[in-house]
Amino acid sequence: MRCMTKQRMVVLAVVIGWLIATGCARLPYQTTVLYQGQRAAVVLQQEVAPARYSHPAQLRADELTSILRGFSIREQQRLPLRWFAEERPPDRLFHEDELLVVTPLLAEGLQKAGPEERVHFSLFAPGQNRSESRTVTSGWVAVRGPYLYLTVEYLHAEVPIRSLDAYYPNNPSLPPLPGAYLLFFEPGRYWVMERGGARALEFREFLKGAPLVVPRPGHARP
Repeated sequence: MRCMTKQRMVVLAVVIGWLIATGCARLPYQTTVLYQGQRAAVVLQQEVAPARYSHPAQLRADELTSILRGFSIREQQRLPLRWFAEERPPDRLFHEDELLVVTPLLAEGLQKAGPEERVHFSLFAPGQNRSESRTVTSGWVAVRGPYLYLTVEYLHAEVPIRSLDAYYPNNPSLPPLPGAYLLFFEPGRYWVMERGGARALEFREFLKGAPLVVPRPGHARP
């Protein structure tokens, strides 16, 4: 009996600790839904610490397409798996059909965001079990001065559609934790470490010599 009581106290202590930790960790929160569809969602998120972004920012969809085409990504691994991961080149972050969907929405988001807001995007594809999950690639972008910031949270991650398990209603269906990724950009000379210690793209300099992207006629929103 005493053993069970101790176990319950340990579980209670863990739960309380988790609640305190999550309660103290302030995260960016959603302010405006710009678009929500079957293939994509774009929202504005308020930063909790002063960001001083250069928003609203004027970037056309074709300019964003040129920028995002240059990014590739690799999941961050610990040793010794890192040795094997580094033997193959990183994967392209976005496919062409994804760029057609997301770049007009990001351009709109950057035009409507305020100085303390970032533009969060999600791209959706059917999951392994279409009725239960979907494959999600998500992250956020922002502009400050000459720099464009890009962070990826999910890369083709299986995320539950429902918040509760269909077979076990008392068990919540929790999304996976955001992944840890390494981003790369070509040409690499524009992917720099800014003064604050964050990776950022000198996008204005890149666009001066970037090839022009001609949008496809008749493209509509997803």
